[in-house]
Amino acid sequence: MSLSARNHLKGKVTEVLLGTVTALITVKVGNNLVESVITKRSAEEMGIKKGDTVVAVIKATEVMIQKD
Repeated sequence: MSLSARNHLKGKVTEVLLGTVTALITVKVGNNLVESVITKRSAEEMGIKKGDTVVAVIKATEVMIQKD
């Protein structure tokens, strides 16, 4: 499968919170956490569960950079 998104972050699912319509998926990438809100139906169809290895694909028109 080809995607135009350039940011692919492989990590492990640390939490899945299912709501009525949406699901909050938390993925640990290195020492960082990436959170994604997807539909509950998608989460169920994909069978996403804690401990799964997944890829967070990020496509954004704006990415902010911070330097302390």
